Amino acid sequence: MRGAIIALSLGVLAGCSSLTATSDPVYLRLTDVEARLQRIERVVENESLIEIASQLSALQAEAQSLRGEIETLRFESESAAARQRDLYVDVDERLQSLEQATARGGFSAAPGGGQGQGAFGGAPAGAGAGSGQSSVNDQQAYNTAFELIQARRYEDAANAFMSFLTTYPMSGLRDNAQYWLAETYYVRRQFAEALPEFQKVLDEYPQSAKLPDALLKVGYCNHELQRFDAARQALQQVQRMYPDTTAARLASQRLERIGRETG
Repeated sequence: MRGAIIALSLGVLAGCSSLTATSDPVYLRLTDVEARLQRIERVVENESLIEIASQLSALQAEAQSLRGEIETLRFESESAAARQRDLYVDVDERLQSLEQATARGGFSAAPGGGQGQGAFGGAPAGAGAGSGQSSVNDQQAYNTAFELIQARRYEDAANAFMSFLTTYPMSGLRDNAQYWLAETYYVRRQFAEALPEFQKVLDEYPQSAKLPDALLKVGYCNHELQRFDAARQALQQVQRMYPDTTAARLASQRLERIGRETG
């Protein structure tokens, strides 16, 4: 449109002037203005392209940075989960050492005139009499299974704990073995399999020190299986029965998470 106006102006001026187009100063001036306008338009267009390209490069750099941060966060999350699991296993191992030391200090003869259990490596208090098993053997079998968990060989650990529960029906370590059997399923995210195994700890070992953690994991499993009412019930029970414990604190955190997810 602008070019047409300028051309029309040139034509009018040329018609009104006795000078030729090439010698008319007004015509030359308008021609120069047109050329300058064209150069300015090209510069503006080029600057727009440069600005767009610059913005695109900035967005690409930002996207690359975000991908790097996401990968870092994923790695840190996985590492934290692994560290938490290792710490949990280490704490249980240390508790087992304390239980063994307590058992050695509280040595007593087996009832019924049977031969007493050995002072070294004896089963913890509560082991039944008449099992016909060596206390050292059940401890060794338990330790072997537990070492498989520490090595993250969870399927092998599950088989070892199942074998332990079959072989040592009177061992005082059965409640712990049952708990860790359930844990081998839980860490593999086999929640449907882990849930009844954790429940066995609650049903069969009412005096076990593993009850708070087993009940907590019952809540966790139900949550993962999207059985929200059952999850809330178990987690609230942890809070009521075991206040001021780590299990109660973790139960509160999971309840808050369920609240966010279910609205």
